Amino acid sequence: MLNSLYSCFDARIKLYDVYKVETIGEVYMCVSGIPKRNGKQHAGEIASLALHFQRGMVEIKVPGFSDIKLELKAGINTGPVTAGVVGLATPRYCLFGDTVNTASRMESNCLPGKIQITQRTGRLLTELGGFNVTPRGQVEIKGKGKMMTYWLLSRKGYGRSGGGGDKSRRISAASLSYGNV
Repeated sequence: MLNSLYSCFDARIKLYDVYKVETIGEVYMCVSGIPKRNGKQHAGEIASLALHFQRGMVEIKVPGFSDIKLELKAGINTGPVTAGVVGLATPRYCLFGDTVNTASRMESNCLPGKIQITQRTGRLLTELGGFNVTPRGQVEIKGKGKMMTYWLLSRKGYGRSGGGGDKSRRISAASLSYGNV
């Protein structure tokens, strides 16, 4: 089942300016804005991909359990990161910092079938335009305290969010997982 799910995700990620960082268990971590900078479009790319993943969950079938439906939980955050290659025997491109940790916390505190985003990401998506975002409210986030979070509901149109000219050093990170309902 994981192979089917990740194959579905891997096929969709190629349509966006997004880089898959890693998969750990049922968590799929990806980013936009590195290693190739894309201005302010990183938030739009990650948000569009998360919505595309969410729509694609209906295609995933659990072998032997046709009545089980999977739902996506996604968390998105925007901000600076530190990146580098770690390891000698099996080098890996890794990301470090609060941005990645907060994206993971957004996912772990998310409800099934939802995409939870931080206030910073919500502001950037509003600035980019075309995204339907609604306040979730104050949520207690481990290690962060109360944070204002939002639900990403939809995007006008379908597909890519386009390119950008601003070469900021910020990225958007998404932590995605699945579960059965």
